[in-house]
Amino acid sequence: MSIERGLEFSVLPTPRIHFGPGALSKLPCLVAAYGRRMLLVTGLQTLRRLAVASRMLDELRRAGIEYMRLEVEREPSPELIDEAVALGRATPYDVVVAIGGGSAVDAGKAISAMLLQRDSVERFIEGQPGFTPHDGRKVPFIAVPTTSGTGTEATSNAVISRVGPGGYKRSLRHPAFVPNEAIIDPELMTSAPPELTAASAMDAFTQLLEAYLSPIASPYTDAVSCSGLVHFSRSFERACGDGASDLTVRADMAYAALMSGIALSNAGLGIVHGFASSVGGLFDIPHGTLCATLLAESTRENIRQLRASDGGEAALRKFANASRILTESTTGNVADDCDRLVDLLESLQQRYSFPRLGEFGVREADFDAIIPATRSKTNPVLLDETAMRRILKARL
Repeated sequence: MSIERGLEFSVLPTPRIHFGPGALSKLPCLVAAYGRRMLLVTGLQTLRRLAVASRMLDELRRAGIEYMRLEVEREPSPELIDEAVALGRATPYDVVVAIGGGSAVDAGKAISAMLLQRDSVERFIEGQPGFTPHDGRKVPFIAVPTTSGTGTEATSNAVISRVGPGGYKRSLRHPAFVPNEAIIDPELMTSAPPELTAASAMDAFTQLLEAYLSPIASPYTDAVSCSGLVHFSRSFERACGDGASDLTVRADMAYAALMSGIALSNAGLGIVHGFASSVGGLFDIPHGTLCATLLAESTRENIRQLRASDGGEAALRKFANASRILTESTTGNVADDCDRLVDLLESLQQRYSFPRLGEFGVREADFDAIIPATRSKTNPVLLDETAMRRILKARL
């Protein structure tokens, strides 16, 4: 028996996943398997917005779980992580649980990774001066997302931000940082307002598309990405409108986000997320909003550059296939399907009024700082400074 040559890839670990309406009810039992002392990290409004919150806290207390609660207002900064870890060392925890959007889950992930360390988190952030690889030791971590966006419930990195001049948005990363458990309960997502639902979903969508187009994508990540795109396509508009409380719709969006996390972990991301890091470090722009406002123009530029390059046919066929998935139709022509994809992305941009970069204070003069700091090694085509400048200028 022979093995097909060329079909080679590696897959990073995923959490033990508990998916479906009512999955949150498993939390007390899962926590108890790790111990009785829990640090609970939440978004600022998370538990106030969730109808099941008080019942969940009562069930944790009845299970004999002692917990301290930490609220996260925005994307985690190194200072927030260091302060939380200092508090946590005073009362050692058996498990960290994060319930909330991507920022809360990233904060919980980073805290679990740093509770057994003595240095500041900045020492272990990729790209920072004096960077030292983390040894992977952590306190067990359970992720409970309440939005369908970042897919961080399935990734091995936590994004840490310092926003402003000299700022950055970079990752604390180790294969061991993948959550031990991920509880993905669509019931927790029905209260997310339309604007947050749209921006979060566009982050997941961008991750699915960029991972699918990555030059290091594999048949595995292609299957994951395309499956996520199918679920995104059939429920995105309803999730932002009259289907916001429909658990089937919310499950589709939660599944798309989960698939995006698995895909990006194994295939990487492209220029939109390159800008999300560089622009996001300088300006206080919500991550999903930044992805949403840059996706159409970045896709247009990628397609333009692929058409002008040698060997871009395979990537163009993938763009065309993504168009077929999202529109549930085909023109039968790769070039036309690629153009229809850009048209679709522009129509979403207009329909949901995703704000331009200028609304957050970005000016053309800032491009000279943004472009050199932008990395996109897994973009489907190499974009030079002129191409990146075109993308940014079109969305000012």
